[in-house]
Amino acid sequence: MSDRHVGQVADRVHTIVADIFGSLDRILASVVTCYRASGSFACADLATVRPEIFACLSRTNEVVAGAGVIVAPGVLADRRRWLEWWQAPPEQDPIFLDVDLDPDSLGFYDYTAAAWFAVPERTRRRHIVGPYVDYGGTDTYMLTFTAPAEVDGRFLGVVGADVRVARFEALLLGVLAASPTQITLVNGEGRVVATNSPRLPAGSLLPDPGSDRLPLPELPWSIVTSVRDRAISPL
Repeated sequence: MSDRHVGQVADRVHTIVADIFGSLDRILASVVTCYRASGSFACADLATVRPEIFACLSRTNEVVAGAGVIVAPGVLADRRRWLEWWQAPPEQDPIFLDVDLDPDSLGFYDYTAAAWFAVPERTRRRHIVGPYVDYGGTDTYMLTFTAPAEVDGRFLGVVGADVRVARFEALLLGVLAASPTQITLVNGEGRVVATNSPRLPAGSLLPDPGSDRLPLPELPWSIVTSVRDRAISPL
């Protein structure tokens, strides 16, 4: 294992993730301010959070494909469930994601069952889900970053951001391509998040988990190294 190259990849991963969660922290602060300022927390109040959501979409230089607030059931005074979620198509203004939140409908979207919501609700800690295919939105491999929103012990929901795996990997290609060995970033299920091997597409299962594995602190990911098959060029 090349400690220097692995360390560079690990540092770069942490920098990218910290930037994404930093933007979510700004949205979170806005949600808390909104909640405390409202006499009766209602759907319309979340309009005051939109500037931070839009800033997240623009601040991260096309890294974040969607961002917003997912409210826990029963928190809002006028809606049982709500997603204040906005997507950022390339070179377009943010678009509101309208989903079916009627539990009596066949198309009902029960977001409370999703890991990106349920895990932060249970642990009250940040979470990352993916890579997974976003069939309901973009039909591309995604990573979803979420953080719990809580005020005085009351769970309000989560703030979150969707990141295209291809874009996340592109941000790592410089340090990945510099490594003389194969380096693969995998999630807890052994699925590829990013790699310098052209034979391992994002989202695929790593065939050989390898003996050299470095868990990344505070992240549900590890770096696995093995003999490099063929180099790729950075973008």
